[in-house]
Amino acid sequence: MANDYGAKDIDVIEGLDAVRKRPGMYIGTTGVKGLHHILWEIVDNGMDEILNGYGNAIEIEIFPDNVISVYDNGRGIPVDIHPQKKIPAVELIFTVLHAGGKFNNKNYSVSGGLHGVGASVTNALSEWLTVDVFKSGTQYTMKFHSYQLPNGEIASGRKLEDLTSKPCDKKLKGTKVTFKPDPRVFGKEEYSFDTISKRLRELAFLNGGVKLSLTDHRQLTESGRPKVRNYCYSGGISDFVVHLNEGKTVKYAPPAFIEKKQGLFVVQLAFQHTDTYTEDVFSYVNNIPTTEGGTHETGFRSALTRALNDFGRAKNIIKDKQQNFNGEDYREGLTAVLTIKMQDMQFEGQTKTKLGNPEVKPLVENLLTDGIKDFLNKAKKDTIDAIFEKAKVAAKARESAAKAKSVARNINSMSSSALIGKMANCSGRKPELNELFIVEGESAGGSAKQGRDRSCQAILPLRGKPLNVEKKKIEEILKNEEIKTIINALGTGFGRDYNESNLKYHKVIILADADQDGAHIRAILLTFFFRYMRPLITGGHLYIGMPPLYKVTEKNNVRYAYDDEQLQMILASAGKNYTLQRYKGLGEMNPEQLWETTMDPKNRSLMKVSIDDSAEADRLIVTLMGDGAEMRREYIFEYANFNKQDNFIETKKAADMHASVDNKD
Repeated sequence: MANDYGAKDIDVIEGLDAVRKRPGMYIGTTGVKGLHHILWEIVDNGMDEILNGYGNAIEIEIFPDNVISVYDNGRGIPVDIHPQKKIPAVELIFTVLHAGGKFNNKNYSVSGGLHGVGASVTNALSEWLTVDVFKSGTQYTMKFHSYQLPNGEIASGRKLEDLTSKPCDKKLKGTKVTFKPDPRVFGKEEYSFDTISKRLRELAFLNGGVKLSLTDHRQLTESGRPKVRNYCYSGGISDFVVHLNEGKTVKYAPPAFIEKKQGLFVVQLAFQHTDTYTEDVFSYVNNIPTTEGGTHETGFRSALTRALNDFGRAKNIIKDKQQNFNGEDYREGLTAVLTIKMQDMQFEGQTKTKLGNPEVKPLVENLLTDGIKDFLNKAKKDTIDAIFEKAKVAAKARESAAKAKSVARNINSMSSSALIGKMANCSGRKPELNELFIVEGESAGGSAKQGRDRSCQAILPLRGKPLNVEKKKIEEILKNEEIKTIINALGTGFGRDYNESNLKYHKVIILADADQDGAHIRAILLTFFFRYMRPLITGGHLYIGMPPLYKVTEKNNVRYAYDDEQLQMILASAGKNYTLQRYKGLGEMNPEQLWETTMDPKNRSLMKVSIDDSAEADRLIVTLMGDGAEMRREYIFEYANFNKQDNFIETKKAADMHASVDNKD
């Protein structure tokens, strides 16, 4: 690997496009996710330096007015003149798309960046950006800005001044990028301390020994100092598994840890069994979460089953006349973190979070089979006994639950009489156009049935609270009438039998009251979908309906407010003679009102449920829905806003997991 990293190493594939005109092509959305996306682009550049052995720390600082800076102690962006473009390489990187040192494997053996657009896109969508490079006792600085042209268009990311230099401490090295996201793009969205903090913690787990820090100058402690979070985990992904299993009863400790290398390919695995009944596997490629799995996960699952069965046979744990355990027997209650470092990764799937490289499966399977066997040969007897005893109990439960699982597999062939009196189906036969509203309460369900568009909207009222499936066995889950009805209505089966091609409705909308009970029902349903129908979420099919909180009537004019801020805006423009109604539940609305405010695609607001961080979502479900009362209490006291009269609006955000607003569809 070359250490003389310079301008000659920067490849240019194509010129600058109008990122400002179509930001969604590059960052997905100009909402809060897009705002954080342009930060991750800069952070990922620093992490790529660290992945390749050129640094060990990243510092992020948030300042007032939504200004943010990222410093990494890597080699520093090249500042010499590019041989073809005849401008400093740092200017090229921040002003030209697809300019970077990652298109060949010469300077970066692995990287998280895919397209080389990161720094330039961040610059294009910033009001201003300053980059400081520290090399050999010299600080190089270059400034960029975006401004409005006479024709009204925005000139994005233009050079404000040429590269300057001045002496600095010789110990300083690396790159610092400071920028202000342009409010003309992102509006009033602001950086979230919690969102950034969680991602840095995840990166610290995935890169053992790396120091990551976050300082928020907007929030001061009682002593007047900025709020700070520092992350560094010497145990890496083993510490990650311990973190994920907080609130669960583990079967052995510490977690298993395996690391194997072949050339530039590196695979790490940490796992530990708990007393739960579901498996939780979290995988990453070059620090990128692969929430839809892929070939590396397939290789891991095969390796785990093969290694444990081979070891069990060799040690006579599995007797000659016994059948081998199934993979699902070994994975019941398993928490595992799998991470690989590789070149030329290829993604597939709707959200580009599924690894597609076919050569990875046999590579991971062979490396991990040997690694798991090595771990077992050195493990304590108590650990080995716990693993095989868990598998033995799981196998017995699987056999005794065969009838229940048969019901689950054949649930689509159940008589439609199970839905008579509950569900009002739609007449449309195109699943991609159809919607299913899962509605809290029979009263609201009745209004929804009368007010809906019968051609494409089906209504399934819930007569009671569904079962909290956390820590419940499959046979217990299938005894719950509400859960069975939901499975039957969707038509996909569930768990490993889930088949999205059979999905009858491409929009599944949870519609519950905007109060504590409604939040609880949402949390219960989200837990079920996350545990047993996760592809429904990752496929972009699950939504949360947003009923209005207030109705303001002024003469013949009726307006609805969906939050307190919107209410204040309405009241500010209203006259003196108005009436204000606070909705306590969906059942207070007549069919016309429910259609107009909550079901009509032209007017409604939906929250599209997504999983930005599977590991964090899993931990949140364990906290909110598991047995750990103390963890739940701590979470509520940290995040609940008890100063608001309608504090349940704040706390329901936790129950709704990761939901992003998708206004008017």
